[in-house]
Amino acid sequence: MPDRDRGDEGADASPQGSFLEAPLIDNSGHRQRLRERFRKGGADALPDYELLEMVLFRALPRRDTKGIAKRLIARFGTFAEVVSAPEGRLKEVHGVGDSVVTELKLVRAAALRLMQSEIVQRPVLASSRQVIDYLLAAQRYEHREQFRILFLDKRNRLVADEVQQQGTVDHTPVYVREVVKRALELSATAIILVHNHPSGDPTPSRADIDMTKHIVATAAPLGISVHDHIIVGRDGHESLKSRGLF
Repeated sequence: MPDRDRGDEGADASPQGSFLEAPLIDNSGHRQRLRERFRKGGADALPDYELLEMVLFRALPRRDTKGIAKRLIARFGTFAEVVSAPEGRLKEVHGVGDSVVTELKLVRAAALRLMQSEIVQRPVLASSRQVIDYLLAAQRYEHREQFRILFLDKRNRLVADEVQQQGTVDHTPVYVREVVKRALELSATAIILVHNHPSGDPTPSRADIDMTKHIVATAAPLGISVHDHIIVGRDGHESLKSRGLF
């Protein structure tokens, strides 16, 4: 028998599925009240689970989203951690299917695109706080290591922002030749290296330091500067440049 409260509507329901047979839920009044509170007070007027409810309105137009929102917050902790959670783990939560996952990932992608656009038009070194905020949002909640590079032109403006490698929970392979090759392809004169520590602790390892020094030594003769290597963790971030580690 189909489960009346498992998965999304729409694309997740078959023509004979229980969602089309179940009575419609009249939750228009509750949704309207949430919308009015949001319009008057913005996101600060809503706790995380209610903001998440509103995000799910479009994904689940005929269902009460409060229960799903509360379950997601209970599982992952915060709004940011919900939208950053891996698809597989999201679908472990009762009531979450493809439509909900798509909506959550759309919110995260839109937020990152907005933050990225704020650093594109300005010299990166003159907007370091915004750069760090963007990198924290992009990588703090990743469950696997990612090695990212910000490529800069001679005016220190962002040319490209690319994830070069995806790794495991505690290791990402970095190919120095590929890093330098890509910088030359983009005519970048400087780069900022970035990777995350899923453990939460951003303290650089000996391998992180050695790899950074190797890239610096390889890139310098070709006119490419390494401005920094930033390590992101749930507990914050570390700058190898600021710590004098290269």
